[in-house]
Amino acid sequence: MSDERFIARLKTGDKEALRQIYMQYKDMLLTVATSMLRDVHAAEDVLQDVFVSFASGVRSLDVRVNLKKYLMTCMVNRVRDRFRRKHPHLVDIDETDPPGSPMDGPEHSAMADEETKRLTQAMATLPDEQRETIVLHLSAGLTFREIAEMQDISMSTVQGRYRYGLDKLRKALTGEQEP
Repeated sequence: MSDERFIARLKTGDKEALRQIYMQYKDMLLTVATSMLRDVHAAEDVLQDVFVSFASGVRSLDVRVNLKKYLMTCMVNRVRDRFRRKHPHLVDIDETDPPGSPMDGPEHSAMADEETKRLTQAMATLPDEQRETIVLHLSAGLTFREIAEMQDISMSTVQGRYRYGLDKLRKALTGEQEP
């Protein structure tokens, strides 16, 4: 179903439309928030805040809005607000639940956990702008143009943040020293 139809249904009070939107976008939004906050519980709180706000303000929403882009912008802004308040509720990397499949064997799971920890630690060393750009592009699947519009910056700035961030990640993960 198109975003326009979902929004039209929401404006008539259709709770099933809200549930369907939530089910469609929650995983992507939660992945982005968790990557930025490095805390699953805080990310879940932000996700809930975003959808409560979305549900209460849907009547004033433009029918032609791109829901993915709109919800992602709301999520990123809520995460930024958390950082601005200086109460990010961050936890130690060992306290987070790494992604994994119960189908994985213990050896594979241990290797995946270690790789996840290394990547998470490396991501934490990046400046916020670079980390946010990488997460929005890789985890949320946003294009550089969409990120530029969302952040109100040029596309070349977004591309630079992405490129420099990936370079820093590569160096951190391979143990190369920065000049």
